[in-house]
Amino acid sequence: MMTHMSEDEARALLRRGRVARLGCMVDGDPFIVPVNYFFEDDCVYVHSLPGQKIAALRAHPRACLQVDEIEDICQWRSVLASGAYQELSNPEERARVLNEILKRFPMLTPIEAAIAQDAAPLQVIVFRIKIEKISGVREI
Repeated sequence: MMTHMSEDEARALLRRGRVARLGCMVDGDPFIVPVNYFFEDDCVYVHSLPGQKIAALRAHPRACLQVDEIEDICQWRSVLASGAYQELSNPEERARVLNEILKRFPMLTPIEAAIAQDAAPLQVIVFRIKIEKISGVREI
């Protein structure tokens, strides 16, 4: 039976998750892509290289994220969160977030690791989605 999760349960799932599907609009069409992330202080933090996703978020800074925990077809949880895209430009904040990303995702490729270490500071985009709405459902 599917039931709604409390906001606290939804936030807990978002905090436990590691991969989310990020949704935004590209040329008037929905665009969804998986991203590694971490959740802290009502914000989801992500890093990315420039591309279609970043161009879309800059043009329309509203985004959503979906995170799931799936045990089997009859036991799963899913959270949908939405909010505002914000790029991080403060050097100290960028460094803190990039260090946290490397700590949580140590298996980044060498190129991504170099980028996350700010070896190519003009290439990597560090951003957050400031969560404004969150809801969750579960089948258990």
